[in-house]
This record gives sequence, C-alpha cells and structure tokens, in this order.
Amino acid sequence: MELNDQAAITSGSDFWSSAAAGDVPAITLTDGPHGVRLQVPHADDLLAGQPATCFPPAVASGSTWDPELLRRMGEALGDECRSMGVQVLLGPGINLKRTPLGGRNFEYFSEDPLVAGVLAAAWVQGLQSRGVGASLKHFAVNSQETDRMRISADVDERSLRELYLRAFQRVVTTARPWTVMCAYNRINGVYASQNRWLLTEVLRDEWDYEGLVVSDWGAVVDRVEAVRAGLDLTMPGPDPAGDQSLVDAVQDGSLPADLLARSAERVRALVTRTTAAARTDGYDAEAHHALAREIAARGIVLLKNEGDLLPLNAEQTVAVIGETARTPRYQGGGSSQITPTRLDDALTAISAAAPGNVRFTADPAEAGELARTSDVAIVFAATDQETEGSDRDSLDLPAAQLDLIARVAAANPRTVVVLSNGAVVRTSPWDGQVAALLEGWLLGQAGGSATADVLFGRVNPSGRLTETIPLKLADHPSYLDFPGEAGHVRYGEGIHVGYRGFDAREQEVAYPFGFGLSYTTFAYAPATATVTDAGIDVRLQVTNTGARDGREVVQAYVSLPGSRVRRAPRELKAFAGAEIRAGETVDVVLHIDRADLAYWDVPLSRWVVEDGSYTIEVGASSRDIRAATTAEVPGDGARHPLTADSTIGEWLSDPRGAEVLMEVFTKMMEEGGGGMAGALTMDPAMMQMAASFPLSRMAMFPGSPFTPETLANLVKAAN
Repeated sequence: MELNDQAAITSGSDFWSSAAAGDVPAITLTDGPHGVRLQVPHADDLLAGQPATCFPPAVASGSTWDPELLRRMGEALGDECRSMGVQVLLGPGINLKRTPLGGRNFEYFSEDPLVAGVLAAAWVQGLQSRGVGASLKHFAVNSQETDRMRISADVDERSLRELYLRAFQRVVTTARPWTVMCAYNRINGVYASQNRWLLTEVLRDEWDYEGLVVSDWGAVVDRVEAVRAGLDLTMPGPDPAGDQSLVDAVQDGSLPADLLARSAERVRALVTRTTAAARTDGYDAEAHHALAREIAARGIVLLKNEGDLLPLNAEQTVAVIGETARTPRYQGGGSSQITPTRLDDALTAISAAAPGNVRFTADPAEAGELARTSDVAIVFAATDQETEGSDRDSLDLPAAQLDLIARVAAANPRTVVVLSNGAVVRTSPWDGQVAALLEGWLLGQAGGSATADVLFGRVNPSGRLTETIPLKLADHPSYLDFPGEAGHVRYGEGIHVGYRGFDAREQEVAYPFGFGLSYTTFAYAPATATVTDAGIDVRLQVTNTGARDGREVVQAYVSLPGSRVRRAPRELKAFAGAEIRAGETVDVVLHIDRADLAYWDVPLSRWVVEDGSYTIEVGASSRDIRAATTAEVPGDGARHPLTADSTIGEWLSDPRGAEVLMEVFTKMMEEGGGGMAGALTMDPAMMQMAASFPLSRMAMFPGSPFTPETLANLVKAAN
C-alpha cells in the first residue's frame, strides 16, 4: 500500500465509517453496547438511531451474573448488526464502577473486575460468533465523566493492574475482541491514545493482543504520537491534516515507516475479517424482544420483601403510582441511546396481570388515598441524571420522589417501591418505611413486562448487586478523591475499590455487593477445596429449601491471612449460577484460576502467587458467608533480590539474607569486636530500631562492620 493510502486508512472517512484506500473497502462502526445505534441516514442528529432492540444496559444485564445469558445477548446483537450492515459494534464497556456517581455507570457491569471480565468475555464471544467485531472499551481507567477528555487518572501500579486492567486482561486473553477502544482520559499524565506502555507494552507484548486499537471518538490529540504508541485507527474522520502529519513524519524519519505500515495492515485485517460475513435480510425482532425481557427480569434485584408481600396475586387490588410506570425510563443518555423496536410499560403489564384490579395515578395529591384504599401500593421512582458527559452530584432520589414514597408508605404499609436508575441510589432511611423494594435499574425496551413478571412471580428474582449500596455517599471509598481538581484525580483508595474498601473498614452498608433476595430460600452444605496446578476447585451442595423453583448465585471469596502484602479482607474469585427446583439439592463446583490468586508485585514487575493457607468463603453475598474452607497453595517461589539499599529488616526476613548477615555479625563477635554487631544481636530494642535502616546507611556509623567491599560481598552471597 502506498504511503498516502497507509495514512488515509488509519482514520475514518466520516463519523461512522473507516476510509477506503487501495483495494480495502470502508466498514461501518457504530455505537452499542446494549443495542445497535445505527444513525438514521442524512439525519442532523448524530444520536438519531434506526430502530433496533434496546436490550438492558450493563447495569441490569450485569446483575444477572449469567455469562450464558450475556453470550445470547451478544449473538442477538451480532444478528442485528449483520442485518443493518454494521461490521463493528462499539462495546462492551467494562470500566470499573469506582464511584457510584459515575455518569456512565449504567453502561458498565460492576465494581469488581471478575464479574465485569467474565460477563464481557461471554458478550464478546457471542457477538463475534456472528462475524461482527466487538470493541472493548474504554481502555483504560475511564471511571468518570467530569473533565473526561483531559482528566489524568493517577493510579498506583498495583491498583492499576489488579483492579482497573484486570477485566480488560481477562477479555483480551479469553475472548480475543477484534478491536479495543482507547479512552479519552490520561493515565498517570499520559493520554490513553498516546500511551505506549498501555497500548503496546501491556496490551500487545504482555497480553499477546493481535487485533486493532481504535480511538474513542475525538480521543486522539496527536496522530503521530498515537501511531507511535500503538493506536491504529483514529475516529471519526476525515482528518486530512492528521493523515499528512503521518506522511511527513515517515518521510522525515521521525516516525519509523514500519509502525504506520503495521497500523494500516491491522485496519486491512479487520476489514477482511468483518466483511467475510454477508449481510442478512433481517432478524427476528419478536424473539429479540423476548430475550430482552428475559434478561431484564433476571437483572432485577429484590432488595427487601417483608412478610413475603411479593409475589402479588391477581385477586389483590393494586395502586400503581408514579409516571415511570406509564412512561418508562429504560436507558441512560448519550451515545448508547437506542431507538427501540417497541416499548413495554409496567402499567400495561401490571394491568394485564391483574385485570380489573389496578388503578393508577401520577398525581401526588391522589396517591395517598389511592394507596389507602388498595390492598397493595406500588410506587415507581426514578432518577434522571445518568448520562454520558456528566457525573451525578448526589446518590439521593429526587426530593419529589422521596416525598411520594413517604406519602404512600404512610397511607399503606403494604407498599412496594420499584426503582429505575442507572447506578445505585441511597435507600436509607426511606426503605425502612416500605415492605418491599425492587432494584429495577434501567431495563431496556422490555423492562415493563419484565417488572410485572417479577412482581407477580412468573419469574423468581435472582438478580444480584454488582456494586455496593452505601448508607451514605461519604461512606464510599472513593468519596475524598472524586472528581479531582486541576486536571488530576487521585485514586487514593488504592486496591480497596467498592466492597473491598467497605470490608477493610468494617463499615456498615445498606445492601452489600452480591446481595439479592429470592421468593425461595437456599441452604449451603460445608465446602471442600482441592488444589490443582490450574487453581482451586471448591465443591459444595446447595439445597432449595423453599416451595418455589429458583436460581442461586453462589459466590466464592478468597483471602490470605498473614499475606506479606496488603490485601482486601475478601475478594471475589469465582461464582456460579445454580438453577434449583423446590426441595432439590445440587452439586456446585466453583473453579478459582490460579492466576486470579496472584497479586502484582511492584518491585518484581510481575504477577506473583504467594504461598500459604488461603481462606475460601462461599456465600450469597460478600456479607452473607454460608460455608468456609482453606486451601494450601504453593507459591511461585518469587524472591526480591537483596541490595545494599535493602533494610536490615528485609535482610533478616529473607532466609538466605539472614544467614549471610548473621555470619558477618558472628564473625565480628568472635574477633572480639562486639560494638555494633554486639548491640544489634544482643539488644532486641536496638534491632527493632535498626530494622528500617538500609544496610548501606549502617556503614556511616562508627564501628560499623560494613565497608563497600563487605556490602558487595554480602549482596553477591545473598543472591
């Protein structure tokens, strides 16, 4: 390919198309991730999409904890892409929900990288099985919308590796997405689009990624530096000035020609791959709507159900209160907005489930009386802030919604609240006034029918929280370090993101990570653990002790007491969904990958599995542990080399280091010197004080046995 064509093909030809050059045709990339948002031809509004199935956003689909369901969603999206002439769907989004105020949290799966990674990998596999490329986004550390085009996410390397990159690593290495989308933000001062460490050293060299890196729309600051860093396709286009800058840089030698050629070849490879699947004549819109309804019902989380008020029956008189019941809020704002093929509302679905027994108002003045004269009152309450481009400023529901809940609950203690929100809201103290609470998230186009399915028991709720609901915003680990200032946001909570931070501080929460009730109950038998080369297999039996068939999400949390590095009190390392009939007992096996036991060792700059007796807690949430066992795991034998600048404490905690150091002390004592050697070996207080001294600093003290030659010999002997 000619140099000019190489430059041209690495940028778009318009807002949604790559550039054609030479024998390489253009392809269409369009927004996802919960629907195909293909722009209406010739529309001035870039967000005006052609009708497509609006599946539940990730805030709801993630709450299913069901990778098989996400794989089916990916397949359906792939079918719709092929029928609409789309080659790459921009999703899934897997950034961590670092703060509950994140404006795009509705597009992300979880505050935990395992949940996000497992579910996203299944979504990618489903989509790409249809010949449509995924675009894993936003790489990386895109956890807020405030100043999103410029903000520097300042994160220590261990937290970056173990939390913010972990889900990306899982999806890249297991599902092999055809594209990865770089984020807008900077990471430790360097724009993601120009971050060679991120795009080349980590993504390609460490994770063996062979696909294409595309920019988020408008994320590229400098085309030459972006290509140098490992970015292949800049969107949108056209960008004639940027194309020319690449040509000039190659010609003057400031950009190696092979880097541009390689990016151009990756674009060619993507085009070849995505055009291999022929366009289809359509898709089964009714089947996709039914799938959206199934996912939505499975994503609803039952948070409270006093007196088994739910499920309802058709003979009860029901007051339905709140405009959201009639006019659903089913997705967030911004680039993922879908024009649905149809739209269900909860009021119609509830009325159909209890014909003749349903009355409705949206008028607060009428709400109390309607509730008082009904068997059950259902209040639909919604937020209105979740959107791309801005973060939320509060966890609270709007004041009018809180007043409505209070008015209805005072009139009828048999009140159910159904929430519609893209991220967690504060539920205390008002949840104490109501008998039942459904976390209804944003449920997509079939959410109204799905809500009725759960309310009337056609679906037994099995959704589980993928993010903690705090008692108040100030309790959250991110609270003091969000949204940053002067172009920087410090990730001061380190590895203690989400539930890890709440658990580390032994802090009460409203509803914990992993929590969700059912219309039935489950009992856990004792667990056993078997260590293999591949990891740990945890086995136990779970019994449905209630009268209804149900689905339990069994969760395995791991800790290592006495670890040599700081760890969270417990971390999710495996989960499994179990469909269990009433009265039935099933065997559940949870596999914990050995790689997921590793921590990032900063001095060694690699993953390390520490040896020791690991505690495995199995339960129904991070705060509801039902069984526990231990597993003796052999370590990697990783050892930090000792240097002259290692402290005396570090020398003595290393078996070989302690041996050679004590040999020096012993020799000094035998030669009658005593002095410092004697003081250190005979006086525990002196040794405790000296433990933090680098060995080389001891050479400065009178009577020190350490000369430059001695230090060099010690380091050689110890290593």
